[in-house]
Amino acid sequence: MNIILLGPPGAGKGTQARHLVETRGMVQLSTGDMLREAKDSGTEMGKVVADVMARGALVTDEIVIGLIKEKLETVKANGFIFDGFPRTLAQADALGDLLTAENQTLDAVIEMRVDDAALVARIVARSTCAMCGEVYNDNTKPIPADGKCSNCGATEFKRRADDNEESLKTRLMEYYKQTSPLIGYYYAKKMLSRVNGLGAIDAVQSEIGEALDSVEHLAAV
Repeated sequence: MNIILLGPPGAGKGTQARHLVETRGMVQLSTGDMLREAKDSGTEMGKVVADVMARGALVTDEIVIGLIKEKLETVKANGFIFDGFPRTLAQADALGDLLTAENQTLDAVIEMRVDDAALVARIVARSTCAMCGEVYNDNTKPIPADGKCSNCGATEFKRRADDNEESLKTRLMEYYKQTSPLIGYYYAKKMLSRVNGLGAIDAVQSEIGEALDSVEHLAAV
């Protein structure tokens, strides 16, 4: 099963993707992670990425599609989670064409819906483990009292410099401007499911699991 997680910055896509990786044997394809990995890989595509990033140029859709193609052809998994791509209709078409060429399908698109004001409040209080990326929140999931990450035991934590109210509002506006057309695009293809992205982590996990189970059930009928 191949899926897309849609949601604004801070909606919890990474947290939910990690849960799907652990429980369903899927592989998360995060655009940022793939670019960083490729830059240091030494492959032909990696050299292209390294050159583009060194020049500070924009990474083209063709490069990202090329990186996804490499993963589809070399990584064995019970499906892929596309996180951060596509963001535009052109990218959605390109991803669809790639999956068709690789004899694969896109099975579900999960939109993690949020209330913007509540999301901003949550992100401003957010920090992450510098070692493993585990997410903490000053209000709902504070860093353990012993100062150690509950996931890996590391003691260094960080906050994004742009996790402030003004930057977040700008990022949210850009997200909605870019991705709003995707909601209608995938709704028309009957692939879209919506979940409450601001629910408790386990509640969101349950909603996503039910949506994916329903898709698998329909495919088996």
